[in-house]
Amino acid sequence: MQIATWNVNSVNARLETVLAWFREANPDVACLQELKCVDEKFPYEAFEALGYNIAVHGQKTYNGVALLSKYPLEDVRKGLPGDESDEQARYVEAVIGAPRPIRIASLYLPNGNPIGTEKFAYKLDEAFVLAGDYNVIPEPEDADQPEGWLGDALFQPESRAAWRAIKYLGLTEAQAEVAEDPHAYTFWDYQAGAWQRNHGIRIDHQFLSPLAAERLTACVVHRDARGMDKPSDHVPVVTTLTD
Repeated sequence: MQIATWNVNSVNARLETVLAWFREANPDVACLQELKCVDEKFPYEAFEALGYNIAVHGQKTYNGVALLSKYPLEDVRKGLPGDESDEQARYVEAVIGAPRPIRIASLYLPNGNPIGTEKFAYKLDEAFVLAGDYNVIPEPEDADQPEGWLGDALFQPESRAAWRAIKYLGLTEAQAEVAEDPHAYTFWDYQAGAWQRNHGIRIDHQFLSPLAAERLTACVVHRDARGMDKPSDHVPVVTTLTD
C-alpha cells in the first residue's frame, strides 16, 4: 500500500498539476492539505474518475484536508479529536478498508507565525496524526539554511519539542527510518528563487504506529513535482507499507 501526503496549496487552482501527479504516481491512499475550498467545491468527479473514494473536511479560502483512497473509507471523522470548539478544518481520519485495514489521518498543522501570538500557542496544542504538513523543521539538517529560520515558528524549540514528543510516543517517522535521504526537503518557498537554489526545508512528515511501522518498506519524496507547471510549494511524500 502506497500512502501519500501532499500540501497542494489550493486543490482547484492546481487541479491539473495535482491530477497529472496522481495519474503518474497512482497512490493507494492520499492525504491532502491546504485545499482552500469548502466541501462542496472539492473536485470530486475528477478524482473519482481515477478510482478514489473521498472524504473532505474543507474551509473557504483557508486550510482544508482530504483523504482519497482506492479502498472504501470507513469510520470517517472530521475535526481534531478532543476540541469540539475548533472551527479550523485541519484534520480528517478514516479506516481504510484494505485487506489489512489501517486507520489513516490527514493533518494540516498551523504555521504558528508570528511568535508570541495566539497562533503560536494554538500550534503547540495540536494532536498527533499520521500524515501531513506539520509545519515543523525537526533538525538543522532539515533546512538548507537553518540560520534563516531561527526566528520562525517552524524552527522554534517549542515546536521541535512538540514534534519530538509525538515521535517519543513510540512512533516511527517514515522518512527518517527508510528514505534514501532522511533529510530530503519537502517545501520550497515561491520567493527569492528558493526552488532554483534548493533553499528548501523538510516539514511534511508521516508518523507510523508500531503495527504500521512493521510494514514499512519505503518512503520517497517526489521532488520533481515542485518543477511541474503551476506547482504547489510542497511536494508529495509517499510511504509504502507491505500488504
